[in-house]
Parts: sequence; C-alpha cells; structure tokens
Amino acid sequence: MLRFVVGEEDGDIRIDKYLSGCCEDMSRSFLQKLLKEGSVLVDEKPVKSSYKVDSGDVVTLDVPEAVEPEILAEPMELEILYEDEDVVLVNKPKGMVVHPGAGHLTGTLVNGLMYHCRGQLSGINGILRPGIVHRIDMDTTGILVVCKNDQAHKSIAAQLKEHSITRRYWAIVHGRIDEEEITVDAPIGRHPTERKKMSIHARNGKPAITHITVIKQFKGYAYVECRLETGRTHQIRVHMASIGHPLLGDRVYGPDKCPFPQLRGQTLHAGILGFVHPRTGQYMEFNAPLPEYFRHLLDKLEKIK
Repeated sequence: MLRFVVGEEDGDIRIDKYLSGCCEDMSRSFLQKLLKEGSVLVDEKPVKSSYKVDSGDVVTLDVPEAVEPEILAEPMELEILYEDEDVVLVNKPKGMVVHPGAGHLTGTLVNGLMYHCRGQLSGINGILRPGIVHRIDMDTTGILVVCKNDQAHKSIAAQLKEHSITRRYWAIVHGRIDEEEITVDAPIGRHPTERKKMSIHARNGKPAITHITVIKQFKGYAYVECRLETGRTHQIRVHMASIGHPLLGDRVYGPDKCPFPQLRGQTLHAGILGFVHPRTGQYMEFNAPLPEYFRHLLDKLEKIK
C-alpha cells in the first residue's frame, strides 16, 4: 500500500500524471490499469484517470505484489577482466542488457553470470538482479563490478553511495568544445512528460556531478573523458546534452539522425573502474580497452577535414 499527500505545486493535474511523478518504477499504463480496477483511492474513494488532484488530497494505491519470473542460467562468452571469491569484473559488450526486465528475460549479463558463477552471487538486489550493484545502459560498453556475496555487495554499495569509487568513461560527442575541462553540476530526475527519459529540469531531481576533460578535437566532434562523481541514470548522456554536446549515436538525447548509419546507440565506454576491495581493503583499478567500433569511429573522424 502506497500513500501520498498532494502538495500545493501539484494541484489541478490528472491523477495518472501525478502518480507517474511519484511512482518512477511504475509505467503509465500500469497506473491506468490500477485506476480502472479501483485500486487508486483519493480520500478513501476510488477515482478514474480523468480525476484532477487537488492540494491536500490523500492518494492511496493498493499495488499487487509482483510475481518475479524464474531467471535461467545461460552459457555465454563473457569477457572476465578479474575474478576472485568476492567480485567479478566484466567488460560488457554493446547491445547486452545488464539484468532481466520486460522484453529481456534471456540473453542478459545476469543470465550469463548465473551460469558462470554457478549461483554464487549476492542476493541483496533480489531474483532479477543477483550480484548487480550498479549498471550501464544496453548500448554502453565497458566495466561492471559484480558481487558474489552480500558482504562484498554491501561494501561496494557503500563506496558508490559515498562517491569514492573511480569511474571514468570515454565518449564521442557532437560539436567542438572550447574549454579543456568542464564540470556539470545539475540534478537529474525522471523527465516530467517522457517517462523513458531523464532530465535536469525534473521536479524530483537528485544531485548529479560530471567532470569532463577533452582528449581530442575533430571537425564537428570531440573525444572526451567523463569522470562520474555521482551515478544517476543516463547521467553522462543527459549532462552532455544539457551543455549542447550530446553523445554521437544517442537518438534519445541527441539528433534523430546519426551521420554514421551503422552505429548502434550512444558512443560511450566505461573504461576505468577503481574501488577498495571488500575483503583485503586494498585499492584496485581496472581498465577496459576501447571496443573496435569506437576505435574505428575515431579513425574515421581523424580523416574528416
């Protein structure tokens, strides 16, 4: 059971839109289904999706308990950068989803890890996300740390929370950047109208900081390194777009048409990951080389005059 009290700033908007802002993990269609079933109450009375909330309304949702599907272990080739009894470092390829979800119950990194680790993964994040402490987007390549036990999971999660983990990404972005270094400090939250997008203008934004260093300039493009101080969803993609330099290939936050038709998704690679090992207490840092498609693009840009 979830309960919300409507604030003054949210008065006179449709209840399905209001709930979308409150319940980030629920789709608009799922919320409308709850409304049709009479599972959404305002001041203890069921309402329809056309109802407009008013300041002071008490909104209650009776959300049915989710039934999680069984996740299968699948043999697949994984590029393991490092492994011990506590952690596994994986270099994720382009196009691979990290954990199962709607439309992706097989072929994910988790499916492969369950086979590789023979069930020895932390259970803190539940059935769908065993061992997963952080994630990267489907079309982002690079390093992920996966935890084999709950002790390791808690340690890595705490380091993520206090922003002590080293995370450096390499990206190709649109436009020439005049400054050698830029810091973007802009909160990120769910986009107010487009649910699949994030935004720096969201009402529910959380602090987000990205440090950007220009590595090389090309005609119309720049090759940059982005160091994450925080780790919000789509952080680099949103921050780069917000300063007028969206990632090459990012059709969500950048141009609809990509000048390189064969490119699939954003040109972003998680290249360096460093953390204090949960058992030994020693700092460890790992490097994943640029994937072939990324190097090929850099060669192409080098030739553009």
